[in-house]
Amino acid sequence: MLHGVFTACPDLSGELTRSNTVFYSVLNSVKLSVTQWLKKIIIFVLSIILQEMRDIQMVDLNVQYAKLSTEIDVSIKSVLSSAAFIKGPEVKKFEDELQKYMGCDHVISCANGTDALQIALMALKLKSGDEVITTNFTFIATVEVVALLGMKLVLVEPDPHTYNISVEAIRKAITPRTKAIVPVHLFGQCADMDGIMKLAKEYGLYIIEDTAQATGAEYTFSDGTSKKAGTIGTIGTTSFFPSKNLGCYGDGGAIFTNDETLAGKMRSISNHGMKERYHYNDIGVNSRLDTIQAAILLVKLKHLDSFNSARRKAADCYDNAFAKCQEIIIPERTGNSSHIFHQYTLRVKNGKRDDLRKYLESVKIPSMIYYPGPLHTQEAYRSLGYGDNDFPITSGLCREVLSLPMHPDLEQDQLDHIIYNVLNFFEKR
Repeated sequence: MLHGVFTACPDLSGELTRSNTVFYSVLNSVKLSVTQWLKKIIIFVLSIILQEMRDIQMVDLNVQYAKLSTEIDVSIKSVLSSAAFIKGPEVKKFEDELQKYMGCDHVISCANGTDALQIALMALKLKSGDEVITTNFTFIATVEVVALLGMKLVLVEPDPHTYNISVEAIRKAITPRTKAIVPVHLFGQCADMDGIMKLAKEYGLYIIEDTAQATGAEYTFSDGTSKKAGTIGTIGTTSFFPSKNLGCYGDGGAIFTNDETLAGKMRSISNHGMKERYHYNDIGVNSRLDTIQAAILLVKLKHLDSFNSARRKAADCYDNAFAKCQEIIIPERTGNSSHIFHQYTLRVKNGKRDDLRKYLESVKIPSMIYYPGPLHTQEAYRSLGYGDNDFPITSGLCREVLSLPMHPDLEQDQLDHIIYNVLNFFEKR
C-alpha cells in the first residue's frame, strides 16, 4: 500500500526532490520481516531527510508572493506613485478584466465578500419578514447579512456528499413568503444550479450566488451550455480574502450581474447611494475596493486558471491515495461542475476526526475544520427557533469534516508526507 501512496501523483510535478526519492526508496524496501530496531533507525533517518522539506501550510501565501513578487511590486509601486488610493484607474481596469473572465455584463467591486452579499440583498428591495433560504452548512457571512437586514432566515440541509445546498430541501422549505435563495458554492464546486434555477422559475424567486469559495469554477447545464459560478442567478457575489483562490492582500469583494438596472443600483449602494457626486438616490454604504488591492488582483487574475489547475492536481493526488481507505470519504465531484478546491475536505468516519487532527498536528501537518458547528446552534441564531436535532445531516458533517492543506504551491514531498501520515494514522488503529 505504501507504494501506492508515492505513485498516486505522477503528473503533479516533474522529478521528485532528493529527499522524496530517498523517502520513496527506503519506505518501499520496508518488509514485514524487518526487525523493530531497524524500523526505528529508518524512521530516525527519514526524520532527518524530511527536514529539507518546506514547512507545510494550509495556504502558503509567502511562496505565492515569491513567485509573483516582481509583477506585484511593480503594480503596488504604480499605485503609490499615483497616490490614487481610492477609485484609482486600477479599480475600473480590474472590474473590466474580471467581467471578461467571468463572461457577465457587469462587475461591481466592493470592500469584502460580506458587503457584496448585503449590497445584493439591498438592491433587490427585500422587506422585513421576507424569507431567504440558504444552507445551514456555510460560513457565517452568508446568513448574517440576511439577519442584519431584518429578513427571515430559513436554513436547510446540504447534500451530504457534495456539501452543497440540497435542492430537495429547498423545495420543502418554500412558502408564499419566500423571496430568494442563496446557494453557496462550497469548497470550490457549484451547487446544483440546474435544479435551483428551475425552482426559481417555478416560484418566481431571486437567486443570489455566494461564490466566495468558487471563483473560476464552471457549471455545465443539462442542455450542454456552461457558465462561470456567480453568473448564473440574479446576482453573484465573491470575496477576495487573502486565502481565496483569487485573493488580495487585505479585504475585497465583487458582485456580478447581467441586469443593467441592478448593476446601477448596486454600484450606487456601494458608494453611499451616490450616482452623481453629492446627490444621493439610494440608502447606501461605504464599500469600495482599495486601488492597491485592485492592482494586486489584476496580477493574480492572470494566473487564476493555473492556480485552480494546480489545486485540482493536488486534489487528484489526495483522491488517488485515499480512495481505498475505508475510514475516510473523499469529496465527491459532480459531473456538471468543475471543482477548483478552495478546500480539500474529507469526512472521517467512526468518530476519529479529532484524533486524526491531533496526530497530524504532532507531525507538523496543519488541518482545519470547516465548519465545527451548525449555524442554528450558534447563540446569535437561537432566535430562529430550530431545535438542536433539526439538522442531522449538517450536524453529522460538522462532526466528520476535516480539511487538509490545499493551495497551488504544494510540492510533491509535502503531499507525500501528508498522505503517508493520514494513512499511517489509520494503519496504527
